[in-house]
Amino acid sequence: MRRGLLGGTFDPPHVGHLQIAEEARRKLNLDEVVFIPAGLPWVKASMRVSPARHRLEMTKLAVARMPYFSVNDIEINRPGPSYTWQTLGELKKQYPADELYFILGWDNLTALPSWQHPDRIIKAACLVAAPRVGSPRPDLHALDAAVPGLAARSIILTEPEIDVSATAIRERVRLSQPINHLVPEPVAEYIQRHSLYKQGKP
Repeated sequence: MRRGLLGGTFDPPHVGHLQIAEEARRKLNLDEVVFIPAGLPWVKASMRVSPARHRLEMTKLAVARMPYFSVNDIEINRPGPSYTWQTLGELKKQYPADELYFILGWDNLTALPSWQHPDRIIKAACLVAAPRVGSPRPDLHALDAAVPGLAARSIILTEPEIDVSATAIRERVRLSQPINHLVPEPVAEYIQRHSLYKQGKP
């Protein structure tokens, strides 16, 4: 199988995540895209993140009606910070015969040399970079100089250009503004039912 992997905090999962996953699936003829909610994302260690149980459940709700999407809780079940090289290594063992495609944003691809063990990341999976509003196109030549072999293992998508952020969605909830156009309906209902993103709420 050709399996896409889309990691993220998913706090909350939104329509931008779904659009990126669908574009990668269509462009690369992927059999499936697996959403992987982060347990304790190391890059956001200083930020407040919603409990993993809520983010996992919202992600499941977001993809429930999508036959080519699934959710893997591998990072949530791992104690301590979540590191991409560990996750990809474990998934490679789970799917030894599959081609793995790690989907990330242009900004994250540019930052990849600063991640732990980028050499192991590109060995485990091809990188599929999707554009984000305000992020410049990655310089593959410079990235390849920092992480030899990265350019040959990278695919740059030019669409969709996503202008949706979880931060903005959380702020809209805090201000009691509608978010139905930004997240799938079951996710909006879950947020309301559990009073997520309200001040003083977990």
